[in-house]
Amino acid sequence: MAFIEINGGKQLNGEVNIQGSKNAVLPILAATVLVNGIIKLNNCPKILDVFHMIKILEAIGCIVWWEKSSLIIDTTKLNTSTVPEEYVKMMRSSIILMGALLGRTHSVTITYPGGCTIGARPIDYHLSAFQDMNISLEEEDGLIKCTTTGIKGNEIFLKFPSVGATENVILAAVLASGRTSIINAAKEPEITELCKFLNSAGAKIRGAGTETIEIVGVEFLYPIEFTACSDRIVAGTYLAAVAGTGGEAVLTGIGGDSLHTVIKLLREMGCSILTGENYIIIASSGRPKPIPFIRTMPYPGFPTDMQSQFMSVLMMAAGTSKIVEEIFEGRYQNVKEQIKFGADIRILGREATINGVPELMGCEVYASELRGGAALVIAGLMAKGKTTIYNPNFIERGYEDICRDLRGLGADIKMLA
Repeated sequence: MAFIEINGGKQLNGEVNIQGSKNAVLPILAATVLVNGIIKLNNCPKILDVFHMIKILEAIGCIVWWEKSSLIIDTTKLNTSTVPEEYVKMMRSSIILMGALLGRTHSVTITYPGGCTIGARPIDYHLSAFQDMNISLEEEDGLIKCTTTGIKGNEIFLKFPSVGATENVILAAVLASGRTSIINAAKEPEITELCKFLNSAGAKIRGAGTETIEIVGVEFLYPIEFTACSDRIVAGTYLAAVAGTGGEAVLTGIGGDSLHTVIKLLREMGCSILTGENYIIIASSGRPKPIPFIRTMPYPGFPTDMQSQFMSVLMMAAGTSKIVEEIFEGRYQNVKEQIKFGADIRILGREATINGVPELMGCEVYASELRGGAALVIAGLMAKGKTTIYNPNFIERGYEDICRDLRGLGADIKMLA
């Protein structure tokens, strides 16, 4: 069994380059299906979820290969709209292939998605939107079968600004007839990145990053080369690690625009942060100040994907902090592992109260989801003594090499088999 071993209690200092964005690259890889040709995607992270998506693309007939950090996708021999169940169960984001395959083939058969066990994430919004776009649905034995005689643009209102539903509607609408308007659309930077990719390939999309996105259908998309943005959650994770351990680090390849809420709270903790177009510099003296209240919200609010990491940092804050998790109720499943370090965390419904303690002690813990696993790494870096983290495969879903990156900042951390 592979595991991560950390000898904690060391400050982090140095420079680290931030990998390509998981949450931007995955929908872009789905979008390549809409192009009958060859796409080159630069700055693509070599993470487990990307490898899963590659397997799905290959299973439906695409040819995919790496050229260093670029991924080449040839979709000309796509030959089926049935997505193999074994791969879909591995990651939730595979569901965005629905919109892309419907756009390309006018049909798709797919199972309900898997991925991290962080709570209920139904796809009702996706399916309801499809029905409003002249797409017929049939569910049988856990499979969703969608067909259409032609996707038709419509006005789609989302009850919640779901990232996945927004992406799926965009992908379905790009080659549809007429105009599609998404009302209450998700505003995440990754949505903007997907629209940049599609527009570069000939789509007509405007309003990305706002609550209303408009798509005018086109007849076809053409092959392009595109460079993905860097990962704001990976950057946020490393900023949190420095905030918890103390030290000074430079993050390159990313600016502060997409992380303004995270940076604001880190400054409230006592960190000094400077940002530029392509760098973030953070300095921390160590034990952070508490944060009286944090609420996870859709972008531009505080991201649920950073909640667990912030909780680890606040476990040693000089006072009491509160977090309210509004997005995924299962995020707190990681708390039972964080408490093993000696943390004082109390959960009541969706609210967590963190009473900071003077020190944490290394221990054995088990990752059960992606961001919670990263939070355990941060706790291990802050703790005295040795920490062993089992199930690192969850962390590898989103971090190209978290041990390599943190060693570059001076951490005593390694992956062992």
